[in-house]
Amino acid sequence: MIDASLRERIGLIGFSMKFTIVYASATGHTEDIAERLDQLLPDSELKELSDLNDIKDIETCEALICCTPTWNTGSDVKRSGTAWDDHIEQIPTLNCAGKPVAIVGLGDSAAFSKFFCDAMEELYTAFQKAGGKLIGHVSGEDYIFDDSKSMNNGMFCGLPIDEDNESEKTQDRLEAWCQTLLSESQN
Repeated sequence: MIDASLRERIGLIGFSMKFTIVYASATGHTEDIAERLDQLLPDSELKELSDLNDIKDIETCEALICCTPTWNTGSDVKRSGTAWDDHIEQIPTLNCAGKPVAIVGLGDSAAFSKFFCDAMEELYTAFQKAGGKLIGHVSGEDYIFDDSKSMNNGMFCGLPIDEDNESEKTQDRLEAWCQTLLSESQN
């Protein structure tokens, strides 16, 4: 699907908010998801976290999507196992007041069912403390897993993606989530 048809389907023809998609990847799955989001969202910009000059560069973004895997399963801190862990303590000191921020988390719901996409919550909480307007919550109804730190009242704090066990659902999930982001970021 091209971004023009996505915008047309949800009535955002004149929409101009620019999302900066920032990702850190361990195996390439997270980078792939970030690239797919970049293709779906109008006027987006893709950046690898390690390519930023400074984490403060995030403050200049109009709207933000952060993509992270979960590697340090069971951990209470530094759950991504990527460059996000090097910056997680600095994020709450950023000025993200009112900035739309959305989180994408990758995980393995079969092998790590008790820690599914846990790293999302850590980023979510950090950006919430920075004053971000957190958008893009997703219902847990369509997922099979045992537990996740990223769940609150039946909702994930972002979009969970499982490329290991449910890759056939990824494109539909990404497209639906992009519709949600575009709508929520306008409000």
